Amino acid sequence: MIAGRYTLDREIGRGGMGAVWLGRDEVLGREVALKRLGGLPSAGSPDFERAEREAKLAARLNHPHVVAVFDLVEDDGEQWLVMEHVDGLNLSALVKRDGPLTVDQAATMIRQAAEALTEAHAAGIVHRDVKPSNILVTPTGQVKLTDFGIARAEADASLTQTGLVTGSPAYLAPEVATGRMATDASDVWALGATLYHALEGFPPYVVDDNVLGAMYKIVNEEPPRPTHAGWLAPLMIATMAKDPADRWTMLQVQQFLTRGPQDGLPGPVPAASTMAMSAPPTVPSPAEGHETSVLAPVPATPAGGRRSRRSGALVPLLAVACVVVLALIVGAIVLANRDTEDPAATDPSATDSASTPEPSPSEPTESDTSAGDAERAEALTGFVTDYLNTVVDDPSEAWERLTPDFQKASGGFGKYKKFWDPYVEATIDNIGVADLEAGIVSYSVRYTNEDGGGFGDNVELQLEESGDSFLIAGEA
Repeated sequence: MIAGRYTLDREIGRGGMGAVWLGRDEVLGREVALKRLGGLPSAGSPDFERAEREAKLAARLNHPHVVAVFDLVEDDGEQWLVMEHVDGLNLSALVKRDGPLTVDQAATMIRQAAEALTEAHAAGIVHRDVKPSNILVTPTGQVKLTDFGIARAEADASLTQTGLVTGSPAYLAPEVATGRMATDASDVWALGATLYHALEGFPPYVVDDNVLGAMYKIVNEEPPRPTHAGWLAPLMIATMAKDPADRWTMLQVQQFLTRGPQDGLPGPVPAASTMAMSAPPTVPSPAEGHETSVLAPVPATPAGGRRSRRSGALVPLLAVACVVVLALIVGAIVLANRDTEDPAATDPSATDSASTPEPSPSEPTESDTSAGDAERAEALTGFVTDYLNTVVDDPSEAWERLTPDFQKASGGFGKYKKFWDPYVEATIDNIGVADLEAGIVSYSVRYTNEDGGGFGDNVELQLEESGDSFLIAGEA
């Protein structure tokens, strides 16, 4: 019996800090997990200090997706951390047993971990070691985040010396791999790397015995992108961005996963994906409310149309179709007028000076105004349609259709291109003009990548006139 209270059953796990046993709290009559720390650590040893830190930090979090820590005891020279027992596998073992998760399965599990980390960050706690083996999954799919052993509270100066790298190499953020202090943004990267593992079945970086080689890749190479991300593709860009400033906050990650594939990007979008989405790079803070990205992947075609790198140009066909439709409308109007009795044809006096005077050239008729509005509406929707056709095939050309201010807000061409590169098709639906005078075009769009995955979004773009055309000034 440990500390006169806990009995041990069997060993159920082993980690860097020691073995984990299934046990029973004889006082409260419940199962617990007990982590034995190292060999015989003294009260001042690193292992004991880490356990003490884990106990104190975990005690500050009362969250359904965080493994609760009940006690830290010493028995016969050994230290034991007493925790909530979670019946299940860690995410790493689950993927090894069953293979990669589906997009929706991964989204559900990572969302729960994001909720726990959002709570931790709000409490000033950086986990510092987010990885699949620290995410426990019950048979019913409930997720529990564990092992705050190297977590750091904002006011805690320990484990923050310059050059000290903490965490698992395969999931380390680039800034941490260079020896900088871990931050909330580092946890965001690590959660993105964990999502990568869940989707692909292996970590984004293979470490093996070559730790330095893996860390060199993390710091110097572009982050790998999963091939089975589906509608989570924007999240991968937003979490595994090399620059911490380009990543979403953990709250934004949680918001995106909570909204799901139908509701598009979260209010705060990362530079990389925001700009791609129309204005994703500049993202409002959670307090600023929900906003969609301006350049958000706009659908590549008009209502129900499709555009992809594998399809031919649709713009000429669309132009012809528009001409045909307009011709039919004009013809219908002419026929309708012919069916209406003409006073001048039956009564010669109708043509005398007493007849209603024609409006002066300076006063446009109602039909002139309607025709002008129709022309402008067609020009606005045509511009957006052509933009979407272009951006899928040639992001550099589409980039020139943004105003300078919007280009800046989108984080630069590099981020813009990175967002659009994975998509091969954009299907637009229900396109129309929301505000003719303000130049606001609204539409629904579905972005598709090479493996058939993707996501949908509802977008309103604001255009401003530029010569005889338009430029995209932002999202309405």
